[in-house]
Parts: sequence; structure tokens; C-alpha cells
Amino acid sequence: MNTPRTPEPTVEQLLAAAHAHGIAPSRLVHLEDADLGDSHLGDSHLGGAVRTGGLLSDYRDLTDVKLRTSLEAEHGLYIAESTKIIDRALRAGHEPRSLLMSRAWFLRLAPVLAGELASDAPILLGTEEQVDGLAGFHVHRGALASMRRPRPREVSATITGVRRVVIVEDVVDHTNLGAIFRSAAGLGVDAVLLSPSCADPLYRRSIRVSMGTVFQVPWARFTAWPTGLQELRQEGFTLAALALEDDSVTLREFAASAPERVALLLGTEGDGLRPATLAQADATVLIPMSHAVDSLNVAAATAVACYALQIE
Repeated sequence: MNTPRTPEPTVEQLLAAAHAHGIAPSRLVHLEDADLGDSHLGDSHLGGAVRTGGLLSDYRDLTDVKLRTSLEAEHGLYIAESTKIIDRALRAGHEPRSLLMSRAWFLRLAPVLAGELASDAPILLGTEEQVDGLAGFHVHRGALASMRRPRPREVSATITGVRRVVIVEDVVDHTNLGAIFRSAAGLGVDAVLLSPSCADPLYRRSIRVSMGTVFQVPWARFTAWPTGLQELRQEGFTLAALALEDDSVTLREFAASAPERVALLLGTEGDGLRPATLAQADATVLIPMSHAVDSLNVAAATAVACYALQIE
């Protein structure tokens, strides 16, 4: 038996919801009669004349990883997907360029877009088919938001006053990187540092897998690698590399007498850490394995090591 489809909200219902939550009607841009394949949208809207051609381009080709990772960095934006992640981005003080959602979702999201998190960013509204057609996939998590990237942090500022740091080398898989951030946040890590060639933590998939914790854990990217690691040693960190070396100690042994400030180094699953990076380490640490398994996925290894090194 097919479930009856919920009727599309009327213009009156949309305006009433906007009024109830203090959202200016001029922010609402109606896409129903627009040709989403066109680079310019004209003036089909609810609240006022809004030129949205540039705004719509933010949401096109979202499934093209290579294109998006270069385009978003070049134009200083990233895409937040889902109600929860948009809420976390706004609470982290990030500024939206625009938001895109179906009209039905606007009725549910209006409280999130109001109050202390209110902005003047346009809210692009359409049918589910229009939103999905523009994004290139089914947007089933409520909404998308084009957000302005915050200014990059410096490594020196990111490690000031912290005690537990995760350093990631050459992890280019966005899913793994997002999972690393989620573990770091949940298990009490103070900051995450990335080698220059690591994936973008603000790519949509990384953000989604991290559950928005990329907005909560301070992070920075090295410009010099691996020589930049010397800065942490100068600040009193012990550099502990997760690696299968002849002189590696078990994670349990290392954690039992862990120094006050520890920076945990993790590399890719296949090659591990580069020899030049290992040469920078003060200690090498391993997670003992059994059943002929040689190692864990880098995201799983991060979770295990972060848990073991938690500060009580």
C-alpha cells in the first residue's frame, strides 16, 4: 500500500512559518517555476527580487569529488548537509551564503534558522524533485547549506594550551578523515593537525561522517612537512607514531606512563607513515593484533589510540 504523499505547503503556510520565527520573507526564494539547468534564475520568488544564478551554482555537481574539492576551496565555501550539521555549523559561528531545501522541510527547519542563529542568507525553496535535481542526489536529510569557509588556523595557535593532538599524514579518503574527527571529538582529543596532502575536512562527505565534529575540534594544516613537526616538540609534545617497527611498544605500555602532552601520528592504511615522518617521532607505538590481522583501518586505529590516551 502506497503512503499518500504529503501535500506541498502553500505560499501562505511558508510565509506564516517565516513570520512565526522572525525570518524575513525577503529571504525566501521560490524555485518552482525556475529552470534549474539555467545559470540564471530570474525573479520567481516569495519575498523580493533576488539574483540567484551564482547561488545555484554552489549546489551543482555535488557528487563530483574532484571538481568540488577544488571549486569549494577556490571560492571559499563548503556544503553542509542535514539539519543537525547545519545547526552545528551555525552554532560554531560559520556564516551561510545560502540554504537550499524543499518547502516541506522549511516548515520543520524554520526554528533552526531563527533566533540566535538567524542570518540574512537567502533560503532557496523548491519541490523535492527540484532540490534533488539541482544537487544531483536525493537530499533526504532535510537541507543543504552553502557556507563560507572560516579563516584557516595556524598550527601554533591550534596547539596552544592543549595536551592531546592527533596528526594525520596523507589520508585522502574523506570517509576515513571524517571518522577520525568524530573519534577525536568523542574521545577528548584537543586538536587535529593535517599534512599538506590530506583530504579536505570540510568536504561534504567528511563533514557528514564526522557528524559535524569538524566544526568542534580545532584543526590546522601544516605548510612544511614533516619538518613542521619540530614545532610540536619545541612546545613540549612527545611525538608518538602508530607504526609496526622493531622497537615499537604496545599502546597499553605507552599509555600507562604517557607524557603530559602527546601528539599521535597516523598514516595511510597501505603505506603507513613515511620514513621521514617516522624519523621525527620520539616513540613508535603499536596496537597488538591477532588472527593474522596486521592492522586496523586508520579511523578504527585512531579511535582505539585516542581512547587509550584519554586524560581522566
